Amino acid sequence: MSQVVARMAGGVSDIPAAAWDACAGDDNPFVSHAFLSALEDSGSATARTGWQPVPIVIDGDDGLPAAILPAYAKSHSQGEYVFDHAWADAFERAGGRYYPKLQVAVPFSPVPGPRLLLRDPALAPALIAAAEAAAAQHDLSSVHATFVAPEQVPLFEAAGWLIRADRQFHWENAGYADFDGFLGALASRKRKAIRKERAAARDGLDFVHLSGADIKEAHWDAFWAFYQDTGARKWGRPYLTRAFFSLLGERMGERVILMLALRDGRPIAGALNLLGRDTLYGRYWGAVEEVPFLHFELCYYQAIDAAIARGLDRVEAGAQGEHKLARGYLPTATYSAHFITDPGFRRAVADFLTHERAAVADDIEGLADYAPYRRG
Repeated sequence: MSQVVARMAGGVSDIPAAAWDACAGDDNPFVSHAFLSALEDSGSATARTGWQPVPIVIDGDDGLPAAILPAYAKSHSQGEYVFDHAWADAFERAGGRYYPKLQVAVPFSPVPGPRLLLRDPALAPALIAAAEAAAAQHDLSSVHATFVAPEQVPLFEAAGWLIRADRQFHWENAGYADFDGFLGALASRKRKAIRKERAAARDGLDFVHLSGADIKEAHWDAFWAFYQDTGARKWGRPYLTRAFFSLLGERMGERVILMLALRDGRPIAGALNLLGRDTLYGRYWGAVEEVPFLHFELCYYQAIDAAIARGLDRVEAGAQGEHKLARGYLPTATYSAHFITDPGFRRAVADFLTHERAAVADDIEGLADYAPYRRG
């Protein structure tokens, strides 16, 4: 193999959209140029917020990017959803310096997807090696690739990175004709419970699904209020700026499904979803009025409705949430990969991950026993 040269770009926006997307593909909207550049250009993911974009690029013989690593120099561990605060604390108590670190991720998005963006798949090992070299050259403690697509995990493992497991809850479409078809697959008690929840949540409300040009700035204004309320309660301050949502609508509105609950024509709650090739991804939600079960209706049941109507294979409704299980979302493993530069710290982390992976596997197996689907 001839010598491979990698470079670190100044940001996603430094790379032409067509060249980026030729590497990223069109399966997963979160690694698209449109989504990542909207985070950057809106001031959401920048050096000021502790997410300095530093994508690593390997150019092909044609002079265009053939492999890209969506990387960020991080000065904290916020907005990642794979929690390494305990690692940082332990390393610094031992006299090390954990930050800055390199994060290979989609900021603020716990969505599994490709982290090696490859127009030329043969460059995967070189791209991983480039991340390791960047850590050495810039005196970084570690590199973390989070929410790695399962098919790419072996590439990191082969390079000697440490693999971490966690779990989310995803809904799988078994070829249902409609929501009632899905309900028919559930045990009677679970089916009745969901019907009661939907009736309570929908009482007195109307629901609309908006995409593309149908999403106006007034809709984004309403959703921004919902998002701020949720963000303030969960994180202390919202990660995303108001400008991000306008840019999202401008740059990839056709892949957005904005679901709104209306009372007398006024939006009182909303859920933002993105369309992949075969998956509906639920991301943000919020409300300015308390309505029983409205969160479940907008984020889980409306998403199932939309996925069935579009013939999609699954719904991924975000991180955590055992409450999703009773609503037809099943436990699914997620993965991250970690390169630790200090040998002693690496050994300690490797030992921790061995035990954690076993615990996660047991958790997934145990939770699956409580799935609401009819048996036999």
